[in-house]
Amino acid sequence: MTVKREIWLLAICSAVVTANAYYIHPIIRAVAESFAVSESQVGWVPALNQIALALGVILLLPLGDRVNNRMLVRVCLMAQVLALLVMATSPSFWLFTAASTALGFTTVTPYLLPAYVSRRIEVAKLGYATAMLTAGVIAGVQLSRLLSGVIGEFTDWRWVYALAAMLMAAASVVLPKIMSDENTPKANINYPALLRSLLHLGAQHPRVMISATIQGLNFAMFIALWLAISLHLTSDAIGYGYDLVGYLTAFSAIGLTTASSLGRWADRRGPERARLVLALIQPVGLVLLFFSGEHWLSLLPPIALLSIVGPVIDITGRMTGLREDPAVRTRLMALYVGLMFLGGGVGSLAGTWAYEYGSWSGVIALLMVLSSIICVLAFREAKGGRH
Repeated sequence: MTVKREIWLLAICSAVVTANAYYIHPIIRAVAESFAVSESQVGWVPALNQIALALGVILLLPLGDRVNNRMLVRVCLMAQVLALLVMATSPSFWLFTAASTALGFTTVTPYLLPAYVSRRIEVAKLGYATAMLTAGVIAGVQLSRLLSGVIGEFTDWRWVYALAAMLMAAASVVLPKIMSDENTPKANINYPALLRSLLHLGAQHPRVMISATIQGLNFAMFIALWLAISLHLTSDAIGYGYDLVGYLTAFSAIGLTTASSLGRWADRRGPERARLVLALIQPVGLVLLFFSGEHWLSLLPPIALLSIVGPVIDITGRMTGLREDPAVRTRLMALYVGLMFLGGGVGSLAGTWAYEYGSWSGVIALLMVLSSIICVLAFREAKGGRH
């Protein structure tokens, strides 16, 4: 199998695995009503999922530098199948939340793969490969929400997780067959020392940590925005169905069409400079979002702009870590992705809280604050970064 074909297949599998964390977005109100909990309470489901994902990445992803990558992937995928089955049949909100949290903890596969692939290609193609794998993650995020919205509108929302369990069962068979053992690194240190090494690597690579912080804020914006869009459009005041939220997320897949070319552009321009340009564009989308009306058509321009810019901020951030020594790339990605999902957890709580207490305008105000911090950090890194 050629490396290019392998990257495509890995990107597809990444999409299937990534999808699990985002089925909740269009149907969050349906889940809340089913378990009779408030908007802010149901925000704990995606929040704990994202925080557990961050912990899973930090605690499990470093094993990619020590154990067989294929075995690690197989174990995590099977655990996710079980968690999804519990979510599909759970009789209580807290059991559903616990299963979602366990699901998040074992969702490390898409974040193990970039370091795995980076050891199989030349540095000049790193931006392209990173963009392809990121595109797979984006596809999983977008298509999961489309599927969830449509199923949630026309059937019981529990069928979303039953179908997800079947898809994951298929992935648990296919993905280990794609992966090769030949380039799996073996760190010559024990597991506790491997975890302690994360602290040292963080101190030795401050630019990667800044990139991770930027992406954490960027991801918090993404999560808060889409949870708010779902709650806003499906509220009694506006009254759209869950399927419309799914259709809007399908439209936001426009980011897939530009990720690869913008990844190449970042290769040429340098990730720090490219990220600053993108960070400065992001507030424009938020301004358009603020002035959008209650009709869903008015949301299309800002969604398109934010969907193009946001993922490439992530790509440029990952590039700062994937240019480092191959022996530590998996652990650097663990730090990067861990901080990213901590941001997602904060965004889940902050977004649902801002909507419950500040409505739509409160959410936009939250997003503007986060975007402003991103701009400041991106400017700082572009001014002193490598080009």
